Amino acid sequence: MKILSIVGARPEFIQAAPVSLALRGEHREILVHTGQHYDYLMSQTFFDELGIPAPDYNLEVGSGSHAGQTAQMMTRLEPIVRDEQPDLVIVRGDTNSTLAGALVAAKLGIPTAHIEAGERSFDRSMPEEINRLLTDSVSSLLFCASQTAAWRLVAGGATDVHWVGDVMLDACRRYLPIARRSSSILARVGLLDSEYSLVTIHRAANTDSPDRLSQIVQALNSCGETVVFPVHPRTRHALDSLPARFGPHVRLIEPVGYLDMMMLEAHARLIATDSGGVQREAYFLATPCLTLRDETEWTETVTSGWNRLVGVDPDGILAAWRSFVPPTEYPPIFGDGTAGARIAAVLSAWTPSHRVTADAIETNGHGTLPLVRGDVWK
Repeated sequence: MKILSIVGARPEFIQAAPVSLALRGEHREILVHTGQHYDYLMSQTFFDELGIPAPDYNLEVGSGSHAGQTAQMMTRLEPIVRDEQPDLVIVRGDTNSTLAGALVAAKLGIPTAHIEAGERSFDRSMPEEINRLLTDSVSSLLFCASQTAAWRLVAGGATDVHWVGDVMLDACRRYLPIARRSSSILARVGLLDSEYSLVTIHRAANTDSPDRLSQIVQALNSCGETVVFPVHPRTRHALDSLPARFGPHVRLIEPVGYLDMMMLEAHARLIATDSGGVQREAYFLATPCLTLRDETEWTETVTSGWNRLVGVDPDGILAAWRSFVPPTEYPPIFGDGTAGARIAAVLSAWTPSHRVTADAIETNGHGTLPLVRGDVWK
């Protein structure tokens, strides 16, 4: 098949690597970079480190409002899709790039595959939640990272639902040994194993609210240990407008590449984040995680005991910061690290007329992991 794959932001670059590796043995892949993340530290470094093929097209959209950014992506993407006439469009995750690609494909009558389908925060004030809902609704193939997502889609009447596991786990397993050999981030920042905590903040709910962001700053200033904080450009702009400043134990650094980030995550005593991707990477690397939000799409990490929702109240953050200890159990809730190969197997057997019914979801022979009835990860 001729497959057009769309990427635009950090999580999508990571997700693209194992899928491209699996697809390109049998299919022709055309890679389109929307330019949603466009500077070196947020974009090109991931292509360099992960060995992702250079994009065939770069839309160079850059930043902007949600409507403006999505509209520009659609306007620039449509003629490319018309010219290339792919058999399938692949989108992943929950960004504006995800939604733009899905809408363009749907309006041109081209089937769409959504990788990381079915995840829900149930908070429609989040732009990402709107992107997920709309993308799932127009997609022909739905690839799920978790059992919960798969059962949710099936219960809603979707077909062609496949629990394949999380492609970010594939990437973690593939690139962690490389990171251990090549990354010098701990030495560069002057860190010792398990003697610091790692923080990431980028969600609009936190960065666009001076009150919420100030509460996070207050908590970090009071935590009493070394904190490493790679600062997203949007977050840095928001922090600059606050009167509060961080204490010397909070080390603000530039965004880091994937290999350096894995080392920071793997050696941290604790991670505090509002990122869905970092929540999962913390789980893959068995690092305790506090989520600086009131909800999460990745509920399995919470019910398994490795992630705790703490919101932004300083007292709640600090109480968890000082006391949180995860259990010893470590269930394989995101599959077995072969999601990319499973996706490629499904696509090799798939045609637009092929549909997998809800009754067949557990036993179809096209790379889908078996689901456990009862769904213990509600």
